[in-house]
Amino acid sequence: MIPARRVKLFSNWFAIYMRYRMRKAFNRLVVTPFTPKPRHSVLLLCNHFSWWDGLWGNYLAYWHLNRHLYIMMQEDHLQKRMLLNLFGGFSINRSSREMIKSLQYAAGLLNHPENLVVVFPQGELISNHTTEIKVEKGIERLIKNIKGPCQIVYNCALIDYFESLKPSVYFHLFDCGVAGEVSFDELTAKINAFHQQALQAQIHVEH
Repeated sequence: MIPARRVKLFSNWFAIYMRYRMRKAFNRLVVTPFTPKPRHSVLLLCNHFSWWDGLWGNYLAYWHLNRHLYIMMQEDHLQKRMLLNLFGGFSINRSSREMIKSLQYAAGLLNHPENLVVVFPQGELISNHTTEIKVEKGIERLIKNIKGPCQIVYNCALIDYFESLKPSVYFHLFDCGVAGEVSFDELTAKINAFHQQALQAQIHVEH
């Protein structure tokens, strides 16, 4: 398991640089109004369908949720991009016993209210057109190990072009509750209900 070596100076620079890159790559970045709970860390569960997903997590953490970013990455992916380790990337290997160590490490980060951890609950890349989010059981173990106050937030990112040559990204954020106060089955149901709601709302989104 590769722990994060987050460096504040590098992380701040990276957030500013990536916002510039995103403004060049996308027509619009639209975030639904959302205020995280004071004195709570944030477990940000994101649908996972593109190369950009982790970078969008960084954008949300820095510019909208005001938290220090950490992101769980597959170990082989992080090993190829070790620079991301300095921006909060840490590894998980789902085929190894060290997976439990990674989940405990993530929970430890979430014991501190200034932190935000991005996790992709589907565990693999799946089209953003999917109508069902399958939440892996590891999320349940992660949440059970969190000791401090932690808000669980689901981020449904959706893409549309409309009249532009560049895509626009729409971030639909939903408060799933506080760790320890919502069961795994309730969490999964809430995520899927909101995901379908976001898909419907996207049809009528302003552009």
